[in-house]
Amino acid sequence: MKTQACQKLFLYLALPCEAKPIVDRYRLKKDINLHAFAVYSNDAICLTVTGIGKTAMAAGLAYTQALFSPNSYPIMLNIGIAGHKNHSVGSVFVIDKITDADTERRFYPPLVYKPPCLSNSLVTVSKPQATYPNESLCDMEASAFYETATRFTTSELIQCVKIVSDNEASPAQNIQPKMVSELIAEHLSTIEKVLFELTVLQKSIAEQEMPDFESILQQYRFSFAEQAQLKKLLSRHRLINNQDSFDFAAKTGKEYLNALKQYLEQSEFYL
Repeated sequence: MKTQACQKLFLYLALPCEAKPIVDRYRLKKDINLHAFAVYSNDAICLTVTGIGKTAMAAGLAYTQALFSPNSYPIMLNIGIAGHKNHSVGSVFVIDKITDADTERRFYPPLVYKPPCLSNSLVTVSKPQATYPNESLCDMEASAFYETATRFTTSELIQCVKIVSDNEASPAQNIQPKMVSELIAEHLSTIEKVLFELTVLQKSIAEQEMPDFESILQQYRFSFAEQAQLKKLLSRHRLINNQDSFDFAAKTGKEYLNALKQYLEQSEFYL
């Protein structure tokens, strides 16, 4: 049974110590009726503490989305710590490329806004590593977060903010909960700027008129779920390519959706 909610911002963090500064800043209240995951919220924000690892992150995100009824285009932000070979502890980045070390799948969160900090690539691993990737940050959740989140919203509104917690000079063994909370607290202003930019973008996407939507519905048969997917894909097409229409001679609605999705994936890759 879904709960009644109007949240537009969904935040996903692995650790309670990562969540604490945000819970305090926005005076989020814990939902004592939920037990599978710790969920905190106010009228605008829903924050879920998922636990460490890809499975926990995917489950926590899906659990929250199943319980709450977000608007058509919810914002989803993964915030957390990450390691890097030589970036200074406390450095903050938005993520522009995510690689899953196990599957080698790659995801490219579209940065169609001006980030308030530098961007960097990231590798997601399944267990703590003794060595760091040469150029990328390293965490244990982002690939699962991004891949799961794309089932619920448009990719432009799915972003990751990572703060460096360890490097070769200060290894992960030095990390303590209090230190993590302090790192997150130091960058609350950056997180707020990202959320502001995403809120502006969300409003722009929601207000877009799609003249082609109705005409496409007349050409092909779509299920209710496919109609929702079509609307999101057309919104993304307009945002990325500044075009209302996508011309493709498909035989079925499913074929049209797959063609549009593949086209957008290529467009995002070359952003």
